[in-house]
Amino acid sequence: MNDLADHARRLRSLAPSCGPVRLIAVDGHAGSGKTTFAGRLAAALDDAPVLHLDDLATHDELFAWTDRLRAQVLGPLSRGETAHYAPYDWTSRCFGPPRALAPAPVMLIEGVGAGRSAVRPFLAGLLWLEGDSDRSWERGRRRDGPALSEFWDGWTVAELEHFAADPSYPFADALIRQLPEGYAWLEAPHATAGTSRIITHSEG
Repeated sequence: MNDLADHARRLRSLAPSCGPVRLIAVDGHAGSGKTTFAGRLAAALDDAPVLHLDDLATHDELFAWTDRLRAQVLGPLSRGETAHYAPYDWTSRCFGPPRALAPAPVMLIEGVGAGRSAVRPFLAGLLWLEGDSDRSWERGRRRDGPALSEFWDGWTVAELEHFAADPSYPFADALIRQLPEGYAWLEAPHATAGTSRIITHSEG
């Protein structure tokens, strides 16, 4: 099923998971299309806020952003308060001015590791973007160009190490497959028939 509006209605029907917020993670390999998908899903959710993990990671802390996420975002939202986080500038290599992130009925958090173990207790749902790692990385390399080839060399090693130690895929509520037009929402590997919180067994 490609109708994001239908899935948006189901996400809105989930129980709040982080204070008043239904926090939905969009995870997958770098270059798999998470940002584009999250943007389209957010639009179907009446412009739901999207937190990009690229704003919390740094050159020196590709995956060591968990404490920052908890302190700046998850903690305040879980108390029903407006979060304030300082986005990282990948060009100047420093954090920028704080941004406000007010609680909303549904909020998306997208990026590699969005469904990691430290974040899952705050999630109402975890979506995994299908895509072979090598193919996704090659797509990302083409997108970013040769100037970032050295960064990608280091990134792929770090991503492999992260998912080996703290995988997200086995805990996904739905697998998202990009189609020529739209997306298919498929049953997740850990779910038995008809048990997914956000899709029906017949979809896909």
